[in-house]
Amino acid sequence: MNGDEVVPSIDAAKKIADAFEVSLDYLVGERVNSKFDKKTLKRLHDLEALEEEKKKTLYDLMDTYIRYAKALLK
Repeated sequence: MNGDEVVPSIDAAKKIADAFEVSLDYLVGERVNSKFDKKTLKRLHDLEALEEEKKKTLYDLMDTYIRYAKALLK
Protein backbone atom coordinates (compact mmCIF):
# COMPACT_ATOMS: atom_id res chain seq x y z
CA MET A 1 0.00 0.00 0.00
CA ASN A 2 1.46 3.37 -0.97
CA GLY A 3 0.89 6.69 0.79
CA ASP A 4 -1.96 7.75 -1.53
CA GLU A 5 -4.03 4.61 -1.13
CA VAL A 6 -7.01 4.50 1.22
CA VAL A 7 -8.28 1.14 2.43
CA PRO A 8 -11.83 1.13 3.80
CA SER A 9 -12.67 -0.69 6.99
CA ILE A 10 -14.51 -3.98 6.57
CA ASP A 11 -17.69 -2.34 7.89
CA ALA A 12 -17.44 0.50 5.37
CA ALA A 13 -16.71 -1.95 2.55
CA LYS A 14 -19.76 -3.99 3.57
CA LYS A 15 -21.96 -0.87 3.49
CA ILE A 16 -20.67 -0.02 0.02
CA ALA A 17 -21.24 -3.58 -1.18
CA ASP A 18 -24.76 -3.52 0.29
CA ALA A 19 -25.52 -0.16 -1.36
CA PHE A 20 -24.54 -1.60 -4.75
CA GLU A 21 -26.14 -4.97 -3.93
CA VAL A 22 -22.95 -6.91 -4.58
CA SER A 23 -20.76 -9.17 -2.45
CA LEU A 24 -17.51 -8.01 -0.88
CA ASP A 25 -15.46 -10.26 -3.15
CA TYR A 26 -17.23 -8.75 -6.13
CA LEU A 27 -16.59 -5.24 -4.79
CA VAL A 28 -12.85 -5.79 -4.44
CA GLY A 29 -12.56 -7.37 -7.86
CA GLU A 30 -11.98 -10.95 -6.74
CA ARG A 31 -14.57 -12.16 -9.19
CA VAL A 32 -13.52 -12.44 -12.79
CA ASN A 33 -16.50 -10.54 -14.23
CA SER A 34 -16.36 -7.45 -12.03
CA LYS A 35 -18.70 -4.73 -13.29
CA PHE A 36 -16.76 -1.97 -11.53
CA ASP A 37 -14.33 -0.16 -13.74
CA LYS A 38 -11.26 1.64 -12.41
CA LYS A 39 -13.11 4.98 -12.32
CA THR A 40 -15.84 3.54 -10.09
CA LEU A 41 -13.34 1.87 -7.79
CA LYS A 42 -11.40 5.16 -7.51
CA ARG A 43 -14.61 6.93 -6.49
CA LEU A 44 -15.23 4.32 -3.82
CA HIS A 45 -11.70 4.80 -2.49
CA ASP A 46 -12.18 8.59 -2.54
CA LEU A 47 -15.44 8.19 -0.67
CA GLU A 48 -13.69 6.25 2.06
CA ALA A 49 -11.18 9.09 2.53
CA LEU A 50 -13.95 11.50 3.57
CA GLU A 51 -14.91 12.41 7.12
CA GLU A 52 -17.46 10.08 8.71
CA GLU A 53 -20.29 12.64 8.59
CA LYS A 54 -19.73 13.30 4.89
CA LYS A 55 -19.59 9.57 4.17
CA LYS A 56 -22.86 9.07 6.05
CA THR A 57 -24.48 11.82 4.00
CA LEU A 58 -23.31 10.26 0.75
CA TYR A 59 -24.40 6.75 1.83
CA ASP A 60 -27.83 8.16 2.71
CA LEU A 61 -28.06 9.87 -0.68
CA MET A 62 -27.07 6.68 -2.49
CA ASP A 63 -29.60 4.64 -0.53
CA THR A 64 -32.35 7.16 -1.28
CA TYR A 65 -31.52 7.29 -4.98
CA ILE A 66 -31.33 3.50 -5.28
CA ARG A 67 -34.73 3.09 -3.56
CA TYR A 68 -36.19 5.75 -5.87
CA ALA A 69 -34.72 4.14 -8.99
CA LYS A 70 -36.04 0.71 -7.97
CA ALA A 71 -39.50 2.15 -7.32
CA LEU A 72 -39.57 3.59 -10.83
CA LEU A 73 -38.81 0.17 -12.29
CA LYS A 74 -41.79 -1.48 -10.60
